Amino acid sequence: MSRLSTENVEVAREIIARYPRPKSALIPLLHLAQEQDGYVTSEAMAHIAELVGCTPAEVLGTCSFYEMFKLHPVGRYLVNICTNISCMLCGGEELLEHAEKRLGIKAGNTTEDGLFTLEEVECIAACTEAPSLQVNYRYFHKVTHDDFDRLVDDLRAGRLDDEIPPHGTLARVRQSIPSDRRAGIAPPEQVTSEPVWLRNFESPSRAQGAAE
Repeated sequence: MSRLSTENVEVAREIIARYPRPKSALIPLLHLAQEQDGYVTSEAMAHIAELVGCTPAEVLGTCSFYEMFKLHPVGRYLVNICTNISCMLCGGEELLEHAEKRLGIKAGNTTEDGLFTLEEVECIAACTEAPSLQVNYRYFHKVTHDDFDRLVDDLRAGRLDDEIPPHGTLARVRQSIPSDRRAGIAPPEQVTSEPVWLRNFESPSRAQGAAE
C-alpha cells in the first residue's frame, strides 16, 4: 500500500489546476491512484486529501460511492459478467457459471495467480449485444462459452495486451490541458463578469433588448 509517487504527484497537481476548487478533482485523482496500484489504497486516499484540502473520510466517501473504484487488490484483469434482464434472457447466468468453472473461482474472487478477478454485475448498457461482459471495462459482446475460453487463453498469453491494459488504466494517452487553454477555473464567488461564451452569444431576447 502506498501514497502517490513523486511522478504522480506532479500529474495530480496538473489535474487539480483544471478545477475551480481542488476538491472537484477527487474523481480523476482516485483514478490516478488506482492506475498506480491497481486499486485505491488507504494511504493514497490520505495523500489525495492532503492535496485537495479535505479529510480522508471525504475521499473515502467519494471512492466508495463508485463501483469502478476498488478498495482491495484485484486481478490484472477484472472480468465483469452482466446477468441483468437482457443478458440473463440470452444466457448471461449460464455464461457466469461457465466462467466460474473455467477460472476455478466463484464470482467476487480472484484466481490464485492474481490474473483474474470475476464479478457478477448489473446492466452494463449493452442490452442489444447480450450476453455481454467487460474486461477492465472494455466491452465484449454476444459472448459464447467458447468465446470466453478463447478470451481467457488470449489474456493469459498476452495476445490482448495492446487492447486491454492492466486494471486501473483508463487510457494509454493521458489528457493534458495547457495552462493558457484552461477555462472556467475561477471559483464562482470570484467571477465578476459573464462568461465569454455568453457575452458572445446574442439571443433573440438580448437582441430585442438592445434594439429597444
